[in-house]
Amino acid sequence: MYTTKSVKIEALQEKLIQFMESHVYPNEKLYEQQLNDAESRWTIPPVMEELKDKAKQEGLWNLFNSEEDYELQLTNYDYAHLCEIMGRSLIGPEVFNCNAPDTGNMEVLMKFGTDEQKERWLKPLLEGKIRSCFTMTEPDVASSDATNIQSHIKRDGDEYVINAKKWWSSGAMDPRCEIAIFMGKTDPEGPRHRQQSMILVPMDTPGVEVKRHLPVFGYDHAPHGHAEIHFTNVRVPVENLIYEEGAGFEIAQSRLGPGRIHHCMRAIGAAERAIELLGERALKREAFGSPLAEKGVIREVIAESRIEIDQARLLTLHAAQKMDEQGAKAARKEIAMIKIVAPRVSLNVIDRAIQVFGGAGVSEDFPLAAHWANARTLRIVDGPDQVHLRDIGRLELKKFQ
Repeated sequence: MYTTKSVKIEALQEKLIQFMESHVYPNEKLYEQQLNDAESRWTIPPVMEELKDKAKQEGLWNLFNSEEDYELQLTNYDYAHLCEIMGRSLIGPEVFNCNAPDTGNMEVLMKFGTDEQKERWLKPLLEGKIRSCFTMTEPDVASSDATNIQSHIKRDGDEYVINAKKWWSSGAMDPRCEIAIFMGKTDPEGPRHRQQSMILVPMDTPGVEVKRHLPVFGYDHAPHGHAEIHFTNVRVPVENLIYEEGAGFEIAQSRLGPGRIHHCMRAIGAAERAIELLGERALKREAFGSPLAEKGVIREVIAESRIEIDQARLLTLHAAQKMDEQGAKAARKEIAMIKIVAPRVSLNVIDRAIQVFGGAGVSEDFPLAAHWANARTLRIVDGPDQVHLRDIGRLELKKFQ
């Protein structure tokens, strides 16, 4: 049922694990310290650029890239194993230029972008010189269904005019964010899934205004952050349209399939780190005259966590393999299933670890609280649980009709 990892991936995994242990985990606290010491938290900590340079030197760069024109050619199944390792640290993905939303935006440009768009935007993104954001979600509609969006993209001669309010645009607060992939409607009266288009909007275009920063459970996620952005009579040349008018929904589906695999495997990586921290804490901490590890309830917590993590990993790898072999459409049910399961499992395991740590678990001395907040958010981004449950139920019922 499952393929085996290639020799190349096994070697990359080992190399990535060693890099995380030698460079990433030891610098997590320094990263936050440099942010806190800066005049503004919207400043890039110097240690991040140092880590990125080291990753480039060791060939651990743009690991997501599967295009034939580039050196690495990884399947979703293979890359999933690397996502899990990077997801163990909240700063990990950026070190290797594998951070959202840039990976998804780069994949869109690789697949649908023109040569000019690739040269102007894809190249610096691949080099890690700039950042990007993806603007689809809107405050006034349920944006988990892309057909609901109300943003206007109107052709006016050699330009498109854009008017919209967007929010939860991840990465938009980053001082390096230079380009947004914007999704709006070019044909509101057209077929339901052909009304939307995607277009490139430079962040310095007149009429683009970052209205406010949006924290998540009190975390600012600096220096990247999430923003509400207003677009008021924004004009961009027609050459900025991605692929063709009406292809927005198609592009979104192409982007979201692999992206959900990445999110889920990173969540599993966070759960793996949590169970490790839990185990170490249980062996070292004493309560009521004996180590926590000797308490039956703690062993039960560890056992439940191991079972859930391994189940979630196998289901996610199965979805990745089916997408590789049959395409994202054929794997729709499996992708929906992991989008529900992986964040839930991650939350369960992290929550148990927090409980074992006690007061320390909800502090910033350990990464558990920040990972929990991140995992909880995953139950909403790329579609809430209820949307995926609806689809799973509908697809399952088709078997009996």
